[in-house]
Amino acid sequence: MPACFFATDLHGRPDRFRRLFAAIRDEAPAAVFLGGDLLPVFGHAGEAPTEGFIDDVLAAGFRALRADLGEPAPRVFLIFGNDDPRREEAALIAAGDGLWEYAHGRRLALGRFAVYGYACVPPTPFRLKDWERYDVSRFVDPGCISPEEGFRTLEADAGEVRWGSIQRDLESLAGGDDLSAAVFLFHSPPYDTPLDRAALDTVRIDHVPADVHVGSIAIRRFIEARRPLVTLHGHVHEAARLTGQWRTRLGPTHCFSAAHDGPELALVRFDPEDPEAATRELLAPL
Repeated sequence: MPACFFATDLHGRPDRFRRLFAAIRDEAPAAVFLGGDLLPVFGHAGEAPTEGFIDDVLAAGFRALRADLGEPAPRVFLIFGNDDPRREEAALIAAGDGLWEYAHGRRLALGRFAVYGYACVPPTPFRLKDWERYDVSRFVDPGCISPEEGFRTLEADAGEVRWGSIQRDLESLAGGDDLSAAVFLFHSPPYDTPLDRAALDTVRIDHVPADVHVGSIAIRRFIEARRPLVTLHGHVHEAARLTGQWRTRLGPTHCFSAAHDGPELALVRFDPEDPEAATRELLAPL
């Protein structure tokens, strides 16, 4: 299988998307995985120029690639992230017909490999809650806002918001499946790893130091218990810069992050037949 691409947290920057499209055109990967926070950053007051971006940038770019590459055009799997308004989910699904496959909450196939997607993250300090869930309990870290507060761009069932969790979602998504040949496309990284290290060293809340690890406990426990082949993560832009690591292992599972806090596009290339050989490159935007 040719290499697969993984990119995430492009936050609606056309220059990064142009760089991604150019790399796809040059290398014709087998598949492209996009790990969320794809649209322009959504404002805390509920206003941001997200309208039209899916058609004008995402769909137009992938449509041009299909015209250029023909049959070798890659499969594209994508999810949203916590900065993407859920009100755009229906438009993303509709526009993707023949261009990409929406993976959140679904099991898909890539040859002999299963692909699962999951967009939600544990509670953050940010007010948009469309893609936030309680993690393993209803505990919320100091300084963060619970999923029952903040605002949403689409109404959600109050009982599901109050009692749902990432842990339960993952149990339902994977069921009793054998995950030894599975690729999981997450937005959140697993907790207490090099991939979830945030720049919170000087932050104190009620005189107590903030936890510098902001990933999901549920995702970490799930990886350790179910041992998928590869997991893909984003969300914490500065983690690789702070730790010097963009990959880690949890048991046999290879965990990769393409989050990046510089102007470049961070592109992870990996082959699920040989995940040990994965690489990450920072590409100057076009």
